[in-house]
Amino acid sequence: MKSIGTIIKEMIITHRKGNIRLNTEFVVLDDAHMQGFLLGTDYQKMYGIDIYNSINRHTTIGTRRNRNFHLIYQISSQDPLEELLNEFREGQLSTTLTSKQKLNLLKMLRKNRPAFAIGKEPLGKIRGHYIELYLDVERPYPPILKRPPYLTSLETRKEMEKHINKILDMDVIRKIGHNEIVEITTPVLITWHDAKSRLC
Repeated sequence: MKSIGTIIKEMIITHRKGNIRLNTEFVVLDDAHMQGFLLGTDYQKMYGIDIYNSINRHTTIGTRRNRNFHLIYQISSQDPLEELLNEFREGQLSTTLTSKQKLNLLKMLRKNRPAFAIGKEPLGKIRGHYIELYLDVERPYPPILKRPPYLTSLETRKEMEKHINKILDMDVIRKIGHNEIVEITTPVLITWHDAKSRLC
């Protein structure tokens, strides 16, 4: 990062029992966006702010104990792997993976989080990710397309309808009107085997 220069700003920490004004010097960096900053203990001591731990963590201004500021953020020293495992605690990882492999896998999952359905977050509608598919629709047809159509059982049709409605609600697919013009429509296939269905 390239330093452009410095600026001095006055910061006021507000409190119902008294405020404190801090003259703070900031370094401006090229192509950098600040989301927050840390105020060091040495800087706080310079302005008479004392940090102590009694009943709970808070700071005081000067020697007056009744003018305090509670610290609402706590720094965690948790191991990175344990932190990620806790975040993905509902998932299951292979026991053959090493700790480093587990850490790399969980980091990859977190980085590509929008590609997965987490909790109530919907599937689909991921922008910027496209896959080019080639459909073999020319003669001679592949063997799978030569199979004649057949009727499915009532149980299978009900299961298919249930899954179709589910992925419609999740915005993975949408219905196309009979007079709607679209570039391409892709059929949804649901296979049924051993009393289990699978979306293809």
